[in-house]
Amino acid sequence: MKILVLNGPNLNMLGIREPEIYGRKDYKELEDFIAEAASDLGVGADCFQSNHEGALVDKIQQALGVYDGIVINPAAYTHTSIAILDALKAIALPAVEVHLSDINGREAFRRVSYAGMACVKTFMGLGFEGYRQALAFLKEYLNGAKR
Repeated sequence: MKILVLNGPNLNMLGIREPEIYGRKDYKELEDFIAEAASDLGVGADCFQSNHEGALVDKIQQALGVYDGIVINPAAYTHTSIAILDALKAIALPAVEVHLSDINGREAFRRVSYAGMACVKTFMGLGFEGYRQALAFLKEYLNGAKR
């Protein structure tokens, strides 16, 4: 089982950007956490981060026929990108949305998730642990779909 983990804008600034919200660990630590969680679960996971919407859309489209599912933290594009929503819908791979913070407890504009409309589940407010839970959920979801 192979999962693509996508991270959107400013996640490369983890540990620097608003550490009271996003924590003090950096992006490399997040990648290491994801790799360890995937290994523990017995799944393959490739990470990709971009600050550019088109690069994320391209990566989603390229996932078709390569990956079994997607874990996505669209970051700021959560609330603005119909293009990411449309790409997720176009390839129709199961996707799980992750947010480090609880977007429902923040500014009103953060409570709308376009990408989430194409996802089977969302994990938020759990920090890095949300990625582990997303990978575990997606593994179980995909195993159920193969029965």
